[in-house]
Amino acid sequence: MCGIAGFIDNAPSYDRQEVAAAQARVIVHRGPDDEGFHQVDPITFAFRRLSIIDLGQGHQPIYNADRSKVIIFNGEIYNYKSLREKLVARGYQFATNSDTEVLLCAYEEYGPAMFDHVRGMFGFAVWDETKQELFLARDFFGIKPLYYAPIEGGLVFGSEIKSILQHPKVEKKLNYQALNSYLSFQYSPLTESMFAGIYKLPPAHYLLWRDGKQEITKYWAAEFAPEQGRSFDSHVEELAAVLDDSISAHMVADVEVGSFLSSGVDSSFVAASFGGQKSFSVGFEPGGTDHYNETEPALTLARQIGLQANSKIITAQEYWDSFAQIQYFMDEPLADPACVPLYFVNKLAREQVKVCLSGEGADELFGGYTIYNEPHGLRVGTALPRRVRRGLSAVADKLPDFYGKNYLHRAALDLPQRFIGNAYQFRTEHIKDLITFPVDNPLTPQEVTAPFYAMTEGLDDATRMQHLDIHTWMVGDILLKADRMSMAHSIELRVPFLDKEVMKVAAKVPAKYRMDGQHTKMVFREVAKSRLPQEYYQRPKLGFPVPIRVWLREQQWHSRVRDTLTTTSAGQFFNPTVVNALLDHHASGAQDNSRLIWTLYTFMVWHEQYFGSGLGA
Repeated sequence: MCGIAGFIDNAPSYDRQEVAAAQARVIVHRGPDDEGFHQVDPITFAFRRLSIIDLGQGHQPIYNADRSKVIIFNGEIYNYKSLREKLVARGYQFATNSDTEVLLCAYEEYGPAMFDHVRGMFGFAVWDETKQELFLARDFFGIKPLYYAPIEGGLVFGSEIKSILQHPKVEKKLNYQALNSYLSFQYSPLTESMFAGIYKLPPAHYLLWRDGKQEITKYWAAEFAPEQGRSFDSHVEELAAVLDDSISAHMVADVEVGSFLSSGVDSSFVAASFGGQKSFSVGFEPGGTDHYNETEPALTLARQIGLQANSKIITAQEYWDSFAQIQYFMDEPLADPACVPLYFVNKLAREQVKVCLSGEGADELFGGYTIYNEPHGLRVGTALPRRVRRGLSAVADKLPDFYGKNYLHRAALDLPQRFIGNAYQFRTEHIKDLITFPVDNPLTPQEVTAPFYAMTEGLDDATRMQHLDIHTWMVGDILLKADRMSMAHSIELRVPFLDKEVMKVAAKVPAKYRMDGQHTKMVFREVAKSRLPQEYYQRPKLGFPVPIRVWLREQQWHSRVRDTLTTTSAGQFFNPTVVNALLDHHASGAQDNSRLIWTLYTFMVWHEQYFGSGLGA
C-alpha cells in the first residue's frame, strides 16, 4: 500500500522537483518506508511506499526492460504470482518479486485488456515514453482512491487531493455544487470533488492522456444478474467456496496480517476464516448505557476462535479531539460518525501489524442493510396505481399524525424518489431554507442517483437499491473512510468481500435468497453458520454505534458544536436561524436532529482544515 502523485506539464514555470517533493511529503502517512521519483519532461512521478510485498526490492517507480514505460502503484495484486508465471511464459523477465512489476508487464502485454487478468485493489499510473501517453486506472470497486485535475497543457493526479493541491497550477476553490449534494448524502457523491476542478476517477475506469487530451473509459461493471431456478443450498455452496478463495488470496504478504473484529457477522466471519493470530476491536465509554460498546461480544468471539484479542475503549474527549485531524486526512468532508472509531482501531492495529482484513462490502453485495427489506413492507401500498398512492398521501398530509402516515408517504413514492442510499440527511426543500451560499442549477439527490437507477431497469427494487449503494454509498462513504483512516496510520486495509470473483457469485443470488422482509443476507449468513456461533451469524445489522445523539445534548459538546456553527464563517454557508432551531430542538429533546447537526458540523471542521488555519490551509 502506497501513495502516488504526479503531473504532466509541458511548460512549467516552477521547479518540478520541489513540487514533486511537496506532493510526496503531504502523503507520507500512506508510505513511511520509502520514497521515489521519476522526472523526464513532460512527466513527473512522486511515490511513497508502505512495504508489504518484496520488502527489499519493491522500490518504486519501476521500469520495464527497455525503460520505455514506468509505473507507480498503490494497492495489491492478489493473483500476481500466477499472473507472473503467465507473463514469464510469454517471454517476460523480472528484476523484482513485486506485484508492481507484474502489473507493469501486464499493461505492456495486454494494454487496457489487462483488467481481465488482474485481481486486486489499485490506483496506478503508467507513463509510456515512446507514445508520450499517461495511463491512470482505479480498481473494480474503488477500494483505492485516484484523483486528477486538468491544467493548461497537462494533468495533475494523486492518491489524495492534498497532493494535487501542492501543484501551483491547481487553484484551491470550494465546489458549491458538491457541497449542496453533500448536505443530502453526508458525503460528496459527485465525480467532481469538493474542490472545484479536481475530479475522482470512478471505480472500474481508466484515464488515457495523450497530446493534451484525456479520455475516460469504463472497463468493468458490478452488475447483478440473478439466476432463478437454483436451490438455496447451491448458492450457499458456491459462495462459501469463493469466499474461502478470496480470503486466502488476501492473505498474500511478506508481513503479518491481522483482522478487525466488531460483533457483526461480516468481520466475525473474516476473523474466523483468515488464519491469522490477532484481532482488533474498539468501543465507547458506556455513558449510562452499554449500547455503544460492542467490544465485549467481539472479545468473547476472539477467545472462542483462538485469536489474540486487542481492544480499546474510546473516550468522548478522544473522539472530539481527534475529529479535526480526521477530516484533514479525509480530504473531503464525511459526516459518518463511524469514521472516528475506524481511525482508532487502525491506530490500535498499527502498534502490532501493517496489514488488516476488514468486512467492508458484505452488506452491499449480499443484501445486509435493513432498508433493503422496505420493498417487502411497502408491497401492498406500492401495488396500487401511482395516482391512488399519491392521492392517499395527499389526504394523509392534511390529517394529524397517526400510525401508518409515514407508510402512505413512502408508498406514494417510486423507488428512485424515496431511496438515494443509506444516508439521506437534508431534503431538497430543507436545503433551500438552510443554505446562504450560491449554487447554479443545484442537482437534486434524485438527479444524482438517476444514472445508476437507469442501469437496473427491470430488476426488483431491493436489487436496484444494492446496485445504487455499490456505486454511490459504498465508494463515497464506506471505502473513503476505510482507505483514509487506515492510511492515516500507515495500515494496509484489505477487504476480501470486495473481490471481482466474489461479485460474480453474489450477482447470481436472487433477491428472495438475500432478504425476505424480515431477514437480511440470508445466503451469506448460511455460509457463516459453519464458522460462527449462532449469536454471531444471526446478529442483526448494527453499523458502528456512536453516541452522537447523546453527546449533542451534553453541555460540553453541545456548546462546542454551537460555537462552531454560529461563527461568521458558518454564516457564509448556513442560515443562522435554521441552524439554531436545529440545535435548540435537539437539545430540548423535542427532535433528534443529531445527524443533521453532525453533517453541518463536519463540513465546518473540514472547511477550517482546508480553507482556514488548519493542517491543509
